[in-house]
Amino acid sequence: MRVFRGRAASIETDRDASRRLLSIAAGGESAVRVWTPHRQVAFGRRDARLEGYERACVAATERGFPPIERDVGGRAVAYDGATTLAFARAEPVTDGRTGTTDRYERATAALEQALQNLGLEPSHGEPDDSFCPGTHSLSVNTHAGERERKVVGIAQRVRSDAALVAGIVLVANRGDLSAVLEAVYDSLGVALAPASVGSIAAAGGPTDPEPVRAAIEDALVGDATTVSIESL
Repeated sequence: MRVFRGRAASIETDRDASRRLLSIAAGGESAVRVWTPHRQVAFGRRDARLEGYERACVAATERGFPPIERDVGGRAVAYDGATTLAFARAEPVTDGRTGTTDRYERATAALEQALQNLGLEPSHGEPDDSFCPGTHSLSVNTHAGERERKVVGIAQRVRSDAALVAGIVLVANRGDLSAVLEAVYDSLGVALAPASVGSIAAAGGPTDPEPVRAAIEDALVGDATTVSIESL
């Protein structure tokens, strides 16, 4: 398994680095990456087809979050450039029509284990009107015992020769993230409850993304016997 660390110099070159994971998997080797993307709002393809998409891009830009359109996933997600993590695991496939559920379940279990190792008690699912709603999400209670808030979203891209399971983890700074997401979703005309946006820090976990990154990387690598680490 090949493990990539760090991020490239720009949003576009960083996206190219992530695309390499699929190419590696297509060649027969699994690859993992857990990193802190540049500050941005990443829109899904469904967002780009909505009447309010241009307004949403303006709303993101005005708040200092460059808008981009991503290849994997559903609705918009926001990265603050400092504490929000992304993760990706690519693996070879022989039949793109099978294995989707198993890959989702393995990735969800890995993220759940990582959060548990950080002292949290994640639950499957998400509150109503969450950002980038999806079946494969993890939520946590806030440190004060309030309602559950979403901290992990997971998506998948499948080709005939490789599959990529990827997602987002909100470590800290939920105030700025919920504010930009509220403006973006309002522009898109998509329901969002700002209180549904969570963070690991708000649930009593680390505020520093590095131990979270390391825990997720370890969980995604799992029991791989041969691991090579490469820096971007």
